[in-house]
Formats: sequence, C-alpha cells, structure tokens
Amino acid sequence: MRRARLAVAAVFAVHGAVTGNFATRVPWIRDHLRLDAGELGLALAFPAIGAALAMPLAGRVAHRFGTRAALRGLLALWCASLALPALSPGLPVLCAALAVYGAASGTADVAMNALGVETEERLGRSIMSGLHGMWSAGALAGSAAGTVAAHAGTDARWHLGAAAVVLTLLGAVVCGPVLDVRPRAAEHAPPRFALPPRSALVIGAVGFCAVFAEGASLEWSAVYLRDVVGSGAGLAAACTSAFSCAMAAARFAGDAAVRRFGPVRTVRAGGVLAACGGALVVGAPGAGPAIAGFALVGLGIAVVVPLAFAAAARSGPEPSQAIAGVATITYTSGLVAPSAIGQLADATSLTVSFGLVTVLAALLAVTAGALRPGIGGAARGAAAEGG
Repeated sequence: MRRARLAVAAVFAVHGAVTGNFATRVPWIRDHLRLDAGELGLALAFPAIGAALAMPLAGRVAHRFGTRAALRGLLALWCASLALPALSPGLPVLCAALAVYGAASGTADVAMNALGVETEERLGRSIMSGLHGMWSAGALAGSAAGTVAAHAGTDARWHLGAAAVVLTLLGAVVCGPVLDVRPRAAEHAPPRFALPPRSALVIGAVGFCAVFAEGASLEWSAVYLRDVVGSGAGLAAACTSAFSCAMAAARFAGDAAVRRFGPVRTVRAGGVLAACGGALVVGAPGAGPAIAGFALVGLGIAVVVPLAFAAAARSGPEPSQAIAGVATITYTSGLVAPSAIGQLADATSLTVSFGLVTVLAALLAVTAGALRPGIGGAARGAAAEGG
C-alpha cells in the first residue's frame, strides 16, 4: 500500500506538471496565432467544455479496463495532448485541440481521484489533501520548466512536444504500482454517459464555492493589487505567488487536520479563515494586508476540493460517476469565476466583486455538513468524522 500511495501521488504530480507547462506558453500561442483578447478568451473556454462533456465517460472506462489500465491510458492521452495547442495553425483548430486537451484532462482527473479515494480507504487514513498538494507541486514544477523555456526563447512547439513525450513516459512508469481495482462479475457496467447522482450535486455546490474563490483569486489578485491598492507590478505578481504557495502548503498539511478534526470541521474552519481573508482583502488599506488576505483565502479553501471528491466517492455505489459530477461542477465554477468577477467589477467595482468572493467563502462554513459521510459512506470510509 505504501508503494501504491506513492505511485498515485506521482500520478497527481504528473497531471499537474502538464497544466504548469501549458500555462506558461499561452502567451506564445497567442502571439504565434495573432489572437486578440476576445479570441484567446474564446479558445481558453474549450478545455472546460471538453472536460465537462468527457468526464461522465470516465466511470465506464474504469469499469471496462480496470483502474490501473484506465488511468495509464487516460494519463497518457492527457500528457500527449499537451503538444496539440502549439501545433494549431489557427483559431478553429486551436479550439478543437483545447477541447481534446480538456477532455483528456477531465477523464484522467476523475480516474486518478477515484483511485486516490480507493487508496485512502485501504490505508485507513486521509491522504486526498496531500495528493492534491502533489498536484500543486507538479504544476509549480511544470511552470518552472515552462518559464525557463520561455525565457530561453524556445519555440513552444518544441518545448511542449518534448514535455509531452517525457511526461507520457513518466506517467506510464508511475502508473505501474497503483491499485488495480476490477469490477466483480456480478456488477453491472455503468452507462456510457452517466449523469451525476443527486448527492454529487449537493457536494458539488460546496466545491463550487471554493473553486470560484480560487479562480477569482488566481486571475484577479494581481489586478486587484495594481488597480485597487495601487501596488507596482512586482508586488502584484508576488500576491498571486503568495496565494498559490499558501494553497499548496495547506494541502500538504490538510490530511493531518482532517484526521484530527474530520472533514466537516476542517472545511468549516477553512470557510471562516477564507471569509476573514476576503474581508481583509476588501478592506485592505495597503499591499501588505491585501496580500495577507489573499494568502488566508488560499489557506482556507485549499482542502475543500480534495474533500469534496472524497465525499462524492463515498456518497453512492459508483464513485467515478459521483466524482465526475462534482468535477463537472467545479470545472464550471473555475470557468465562470474570472468572467463573473470581471463583469461585476465593470458594473460596480473590483472591491464589490471580492465582496462576493467573501460571501461564497463564508458559505463554505454553512454548507460543510454536505461532506459528512452518510451511512453507506461511513461503512466504506476510513476517516472518522468529528463534525
């Protein structure tokens, strides 16, 4: 089980590394294809669209091939798809490439989270927050590699192509020791395209609040410091880094908190912390308090999505189907948040927009009870609930 845990952690890191590499080369793709802001925004909506359409298929794939083979194939597809956007000759092909990229990301995401929950249950202790911490670490490593390539002036077609090959091979290796869960003969295969169960919708609403706050903070924190607080470019960039680092650190520490306090109490405390951070951002008189506020938001919301996936997997007989439902809702939240913040800021102010983020963070404390294991989940789950 120790090897299986390390292997699934490595899978999360590889998945994150793909995202980190791609994010650093978006400016190159924009300049290469001569896209304006509207065209780039349209293209960047397609990963979420592709993911939302494909994620309900993941349960069928895992049932058909077993968790190890399914994860190996889906992770390979995700890593290989990294090369596609930079090879696109124009906007229509770029949109199609990003839809494939998002579909591969979403299905691999569902498969690895379902396997992470299964590994957690067999170990008998919480590991999901740490697994998502490994994703964050992988994303940071991938973005570091991409930053080096960008500063060196490397053509993104060569950089992302090479990264796709390396990560595909690495993914195939790390998938070897993961658990191989196969359906029992009496189990019926899930439908090819399964809608999420009702329980996943309630849990997904909790994840929606957290991912909205995450997307808003990642995309708008630097702008907030520059336009509202009046900070320079360096401090504005440091704010985004502080938020990301706080999230990664909280995820690595989150499992210990869950083991001690249970998921409900942990998320309630996180919601209070994030709401305090949001209030500090809204009322910040200068750069220091604003940066501290964004860091508190990151600390407070960091463990919510991992715990939402774990709760979804324990909410019914088809873990992959429930995780796909929650993942679809959270992907949608991540897509909607930056645009919604911008639209509200245009109609009112950026301060009012982050007032909305503060309210959603506070809702985490109110809705955290949805993550409490039910009767069936308690029998399957290993973590004791203290909320």
